[in-house]
Amino acid sequence: MNYEPPAIYGIIGNPVERSLSPVMHNTAFKALKVNAVYKLFPLADAQDLKLFMEDLKEQDNPVFGLNVTVPYKEDVLPYLDSVDALADKIGAVNTIVIDHQRKLHGFNTDGPGFMSHLTELGFDFKGKRLAVLGAGGTARAIISVLCLLPEGPESIAVYNRTRGNADVLLEDLRQKIPVEKVRIVDEPEDLNIELADLLINTTNVGMKDSEALLIDAGALHKDMLVYDVIYNPQETKLLKEARARGARTSNGLGMLFFQGMLAFWHWSDVELDEEIKKIVRKSLGEASLRHGS
Repeated sequence: MNYEPPAIYGIIGNPVERSLSPVMHNTAFKALKVNAVYKLFPLADAQDLKLFMEDLKEQDNPVFGLNVTVPYKEDVLPYLDSVDALADKIGAVNTIVIDHQRKLHGFNTDGPGFMSHLTELGFDFKGKRLAVLGAGGTARAIISVLCLLPEGPESIAVYNRTRGNADVLLEDLRQKIPVEKVRIVDEPEDLNIELADLLINTTNVGMKDSEALLIDAGALHKDMLVYDVIYNPQETKLLKEARARGARTSNGLGMLFFQGMLAFWHWSDVELDEEIKKIVRKSLGEASLRHGS
């Protein structure tokens, strides 16, 4: 009896232990009866990343698709054979397809995943004032798609603890995207959260409950949506404070789902039917409850 080893997919980053991507994709593989498995690949540093990416080129490597999380969404770019138009504009990749010639193709599903979730939440960006915390790969993706919207927000204020990184982000994006609406601020107070319609946290501050908020909770208000891309824990301190002040809140589980379904499509060229999507989303929700709070 011939045993065909499973095709391997996975997520690279540091840390990856809290990721729910394996739950999502392994549920999809099982529902489709596909001989594939999704794994965690923690990579400690740039040298680990280099060795891992070079090894992907080997003909006998069984990995055919990857997600990329912090801190490597920009660092993987030099190792790729092609990058799609949106990922090129954003300057960050979170999904890699490895073809049978072992060529690596980069995509960004973070931006579209975020937009799909906000659409589901019924948020209309037209003319709105936005505040963004962070300037990493996820912020890049979100800010890029917001600036590319035909009828987008009125303004986007960005605060990052290291101001220089935010400045570099804006200069990078300026080469390929109209960023007139974006301003970098020196202090969290300069975000003017008390006037904002949407606050988005793209940093990892909030994964530990002991961490102090980056902003003054007193600025949060009932006429805003507070969106935290963190989904583990389910409700970060930021979301708790926002909820206590009457704001609408959402974690990033929906974004994870929508970007994941798009990544799955890139890997397999298969559009999952609604029934399987429901099964996958339910499994994500259940896993989030188990691991979240």
